Amino acid sequence: MAVFPIHRPTVSIILCKFNTQKNTTARLFKPSDLQSGPIGLEIMRTLLTTFWTVLVCATAMNAQEAYYSVEDYDHVEKFDSHFHIRTVEPKFVELAAQDRFKFLNVVVHTADSTELKQKHQASFAQKSVHPGRVEVASAFPLEGWDDVDWIEKTIQYLEATFRNGAVAVKVWKDIGMEFRDKDGKLVMIDDPQFDPVFDYLEQKSIRLMGHLGEPKNCWLPLDEMTVKNDRNYFQRNPKYHMYLHPEMPSYEDQINARNRMLDKHPNLLFIGAHFGSLEWSVEELGKFLDKYPNAVVDTAARMGQIQYQSNQDLQRVRDFFVRYQDRIVYGTDGGVTAPGQAKASYYQMQQRWISDWTYLCTDEQQTVPVLDMPVKGLKLPRTVIDKIYRRNIQRVFPDSWKALSN
Repeated sequence: MAVFPIHRPTVSIILCKFNTQKNTTARLFKPSDLQSGPIGLEIMRTLLTTFWTVLVCATAMNAQEAYYSVEDYDHVEKFDSHFHIRTVEPKFVELAAQDRFKFLNVVVHTADSTELKQKHQASFAQKSVHPGRVEVASAFPLEGWDDVDWIEKTIQYLEATFRNGAVAVKVWKDIGMEFRDKDGKLVMIDDPQFDPVFDYLEQKSIRLMGHLGEPKNCWLPLDEMTVKNDRNYFQRNPKYHMYLHPEMPSYEDQINARNRMLDKHPNLLFIGAHFGSLEWSVEELGKFLDKYPNAVVDTAARMGQIQYQSNQDLQRVRDFFVRYQDRIVYGTDGGVTAPGQAKASYYQMQQRWISDWTYLCTDEQQTVPVLDMPVKGLKLPRTVIDKIYRRNIQRVFPDSWKALSN
């Protein structure tokens, strides 16, 4: 397009290339040249030509503004960067390849050491069978927390997962909501005993994923929650419904503990799972991303809360995604939990993937299962979509998914 930088006492008129057959030219005129006579007429002709060129360029660019459609869904390479495949069967990933999905397969901590081992085995088996399509985020046990050698053993445990191919580590909400030390004290994520472990990850430039706290709805009564999936989850899992447990840390306590941990480790690379538990406010989420430049957030299982906000102010939510387009990675928190579920899980996930794609890529209106009201899409530019679905996670893990990467 033509560019018109105005500087006194001169006026710069720059005519830029419109197509490959036209050369870029530039003319510089002084205000004193704007007079009658041959020079003045030449200037006027140049200005009119420039104006017309700008108008044509702008019209062409607007006509060709790059957006994806629903039909583009299965033609674009995508990553689900928060997924849980807990079986060794390869079928699900094979089916998802039709949708051009790759995965960060995330291990979630459990107090049962045998179960935790099985989760790792299944995750590494998936990576082995699909080396260019699956990467693994491991988890470390909290067992033996009160032992003097817990830190040493935990780092050794993590080193073993990295040798097996893990590219990240996840900490879960049981830290801060469930796990207690031998004296019955609830252990928060900023507990000093975690510091040597996070120092190790910081030094090794290994990314920490944190599901810390819960959505803010967790501290509300069921009938005041903004989305149905939160209402259903906490109805089924009352032990995590903090509204029922006023003796437990508040929502703010959880967020503040997470932030204190990040303050202690300013070079720690961090993924805030579930929009960093700030899903309820894109403004607060933006403040978090501004304060912690080494953090990114994933969209997993919190798209409904974002859609709730965009139903109230679509432009505000769209502006957030555009402004922080380099800091958001797509994920669902979906998964396959048992053998024989691959096809059913795939068809269920495909519906969610297409719904999310429709919301992010188009301005179409659709009904979604977590809200009563229809939702209009954000229609984000193609460049933003490519970052959210692919480029950001590739930047976060530059040496991963190599076998099939473009």
